[in-house]
Amino acid sequence: MDLIVTRQGDIWQARYGDRIWRAAVGRSGIAVKRAEGDGVSPIGCWPIRAVLYRADKLAAAPVSVFPTRVIAEDDGWCDAPDHLAYNRPVKLPFSASHEEMWRKDDLYDIVVVLGQNDDPVVPGAGSAIFLHVASAGYGATAGCASLKLADMLEFLAQARPDTRLCFREGA
Repeated sequence: MDLIVTRQGDIWQARYGDRIWRAAVGRSGIAVKRAEGDGVSPIGCWPIRAVLYRADKLAAAPVSVFPTRVIAEDDGWCDAPDHLAYNRPVKLPFSASHEEMWRKDDLYDIVVVLGQNDDPVVPGAGSAIFLHVASAGYGATAGCASLKLADMLEFLAQARPDTRLCFREGA
């Protein structure tokens, strides 16, 4: 069973079996990926690779069948298409363009790493896509999906080893 992310009327939702949660997606919606940085949540189904979390923010590790590890203050993720570490975790400081995984906001308190453009990594075919914690008001992401923290914890506890996240245009 997959986590299906689609538009429902004026909002985005994530459905897993009979559970439906409000969600957010990329600022350009769900579409075919056209270019690096286009803000698209790419149509397709992406396997779940790992769960990362902030141990200083959560009372316990998320319940999950996926490999789970703590985010450290020096964790980053390379998003520079011309770098050998593109689309891979890195340690900070890091000279090429990257995301900081230890964020000051709560968006990366839990990060579900998805297998989009990672096997193999193709430079320029899109940086990593995550499922992460939603901002207040479910603001748009840079191309990821997001759920409220409680909904994310509920989903992870129910997900199976073969669960994928699927971005679909329609319900």
